[in-house]
Amino acid sequence: MPAMPNFVWPLRVYWEDTDAGGVVFYANYLKFFERARTEWLRSLGVEQRSLADSSGVVFIVRSTTVEYNAPARLDDQLEIRTHIERVGPASVQFAQEAWRGELMLAAGQIRVGCVDKSTFRPTPIPAPVLATIKNAR
Repeated sequence: MPAMPNFVWPLRVYWEDTDAGGVVFYANYLKFFERARTEWLRSLGVEQRSLADSSGVVFIVRSTTVEYNAPARLDDQLEIRTHIERVGPASVQFAQEAWRGELMLAAGQIRVGCVDKSTFRPTPIPAPVLATIKNAR
């Protein structure tokens, strides 16, 4: 991942994110990554609800891989770093990482596809949104 990611989103770990031992439950990193992607889009002026209402499309996760390096714990302050790896006509590939200070806790690759909200069939990302995403790289 480059030294300057496309987007950094701060996150505090709460009880709801952890198991009984106060360690972040592994699946919650996917939630953290999802929130960061949503806030990244919002920072670009793309509201997903408005996009669904106006264009009839939604973004869905097509695939994920996550590597876990160290645990996050209750009350940790994290940074979720998001970088675009590839943009296609109907999908975006992201690299995302969870950091606590200088320590990378988890790294994932997430592929998101654009689909018609009524049929869930793949469809091109609307041209203005695609241009916005490409310009954010």
